[in-house]
Amino acid sequence: MFNLFEYQNKIAVKEDFDGLESFLDDIWAKREKNSYYSENSDNKIESQRFLQFIHKSNELKSNKYVGVIHFNGHKINLLPKIFYDSGKEYNPEEVNQIQNHFLWWLSYCRKIKFPNYQASLGSVKSDFFEVLIYLFSKYTRELLSSSIYQQYEEVNKELSFMKGRLNINEYINENISKGRWHQLNCTYDAFVFDNEFNRIIKYVTTLLFNVTSSQDNKKNLREILFILDEVSDEKASAEQCEKITFNPMFGEFETVRDYFKLFLTNCVSFDYKNELKLFAFLLPMEYLFEDFIFGFIEKEIPSIEAKAQRSDIFLDKLRAYNLKPDLFLKTELKSLIADTKYKIVYSDENDPKKGISQTDLYQMLAYAVRFEVNEIILFYPDTMKHNQENSTEIIIEDALANNQEISIKAFQLPIINKALLSKALESKTDLKELFETTIIELKQKILKILKLYTLIYCKER
Repeated sequence: MFNLFEYQNKIAVKEDFDGLESFLDDIWAKREKNSYYSENSDNKIESQRFLQFIHKSNELKSNKYVGVIHFNGHKINLLPKIFYDSGKEYNPEEVNQIQNHFLWWLSYCRKIKFPNYQASLGSVKSDFFEVLIYLFSKYTRELLSSSIYQQYEEVNKELSFMKGRLNINEYINENISKGRWHQLNCTYDAFVFDNEFNRIIKYVTTLLFNVTSSQDNKKNLREILFILDEVSDEKASAEQCEKITFNPMFGEFETVRDYFKLFLTNCVSFDYKNELKLFAFLLPMEYLFEDFIFGFIEKEIPSIEAKAQRSDIFLDKLRAYNLKPDLFLKTELKSLIADTKYKIVYSDENDPKKGISQTDLYQMLAYAVRFEVNEIILFYPDTMKHNQENSTEIIIEDALANNQEISIKAFQLPIINKALLSKALESKTDLKELFETTIIELKQKILKILKLYTLIYCKER
């Protein structure tokens, strides 16, 4: 097992990893073109962005993706940089607890959909991808054991009697002309078990069965495949899942569909000579952090109205440069623009900028001018090595707007349960129970920040 933290540490590459770079290049070229992997929409750059291969020193380094890669019997954990401590060696239990953190972050996400929030983690003594498989297989097996999904689909079939509508051209060309006039080529709607949704279940289940190493997961997945034995084998994509809708009678199957989207959007695999050589589940952390903060405020702090990105404001008259702040936060008295930045700040006490980049500052200034606001919040994650109580205020005096001051405040948010990393893993643990204290701390921190702005507003009035 190898542990790589985003842009931080390196590991020596051995002969066992020959071919990994070319596999990842191929995966990148064939990836699902979703909002998380489409960094170059023109596809001019085809080299993969998951890992850095430093050929001079024969080393491997992680980029911005977190997750897990299985390759030739090896497991590479790609971990968030906010947990990195250069002076520390992380044992398997600590790595599992780190992975439980981004399972918890996923539980609040909307774009990277994480279903079944209240589910028990079961046996957490494996990587977070195995936990995801456990949640999916357990829920799906129990659901299919009590309810089979059937739907009406259009069927083309030759029958000895008339049903639905007769396909005249096919009947003349394929039946009458060949002396099979007694067979009628019909199209009709049938309530079928072998439908598109069940075919997707079977495809995803087969995919996961081939990569899981957990016997409990294999048992659940094997039972799902047994139930769906009569369903046709057919490849599926995340795009198909987007189009599937359910009537209220089958509402419970929406959770299964959400798992499909999660796996098919963020999993990449490479089948080489009919043997699975590589499997990976990868997520870009900046999207995960942004989505988590929005979802957390929306679910846990109902007194604050959170709105997602607006796309109706442009920087220029030709409307070529779109401005999209991450969050609009509205309290009873005041509305604020907030932007999430997944970066390590306050790492150097002698840095007058506190790690806040000039590019971020320019971006916030553009927001202030075009949205006609004079206060903007920056949210950064806390880290294992630094105190999240840090905050910085940057005052900009705008001479073009009658010397009006623009205030940009930066805060670290407590999204890490530091005490959890020193605790032993427990089975049958609920995510919400595991992070109960962190939920309280994060709620208090966000409310404290917004209360500060509300008090300033009241004084101004």
